[in-house]
Amino acid sequence: MASEAAIPASRYVTYLRVSTTKQGGSGLGIEAQREAVERYLRTCGTDVRPLAEYVEIESGKKADRPKLRQAIEHAQLAGARLVIAKLDRLSRNVHFLSGLKDAGVDFVAADMPDANKLTVHILAAVAEHEREMISERTKAALQAAKARGKVLGNPKGAEHLKGRGNAEAVQAIVKGADLKAERMRSTVERLQASGTTTAQGIAAALNAQGILSPRGGLWSATTVQRLRGRLGMA
Repeated sequence: MASEAAIPASRYVTYLRVSTTKQGGSGLGIEAQREAVERYLRTCGTDVRPLAEYVEIESGKKADRPKLRQAIEHAQLAGARLVIAKLDRLSRNVHFLSGLKDAGVDFVAADMPDANKLTVHILAAVAEHEREMISERTKAALQAAKARGKVLGNPKGAEHLKGRGNAEAVQAIVKGADLKAERMRSTVERLQASGTTTAQGIAAALNAQGILSPRGGLWSATTVQRLRGRLGMA
């Protein structure tokens, strides 16, 4: 009976992520992360090579990242350690990290290889708190702009505030619009994947589901086009 080949004691799967297509196309963000991961792997042994590398071009705001799921599954099936370049690539929220721990996946961040589970949990909690504070500051900025007599929800968006000394209010409005659009991304993606690809068709589907437009009304082909443009899907 032939003996099985020896399995290396140390096995690794690497995961790299950038937030935008532009970053992914340039390779700058990915290359910097890959270099950091390779530096870490060199400390693990001279001949250490990852079993696989997973690269994702996706917003960190999205919890559903297919390449990350694949990387985690690969690491589970191979009994390997998941290696990322920077801790903040995974520490977006406590629930996500808890899920990772429950899945039994061992992972390490190249920029903080000595971080233990408590350290990671604390950093995740801090990151989640900061996101909540950003949301609160955005709301406060919008209220301040409204108190100064600025009309919010103008058809021209933030254009009517430009050049009037309200840079913070403009930025807050833009961020608010981006957040609203991002919440719609997965819904639009599912509709398009199911074959509903025209702006009119998507508008009809959203209205049928009772999903309100950013201004609290019905969707039209125009509002869908604006949404897809903001999401970079036009």
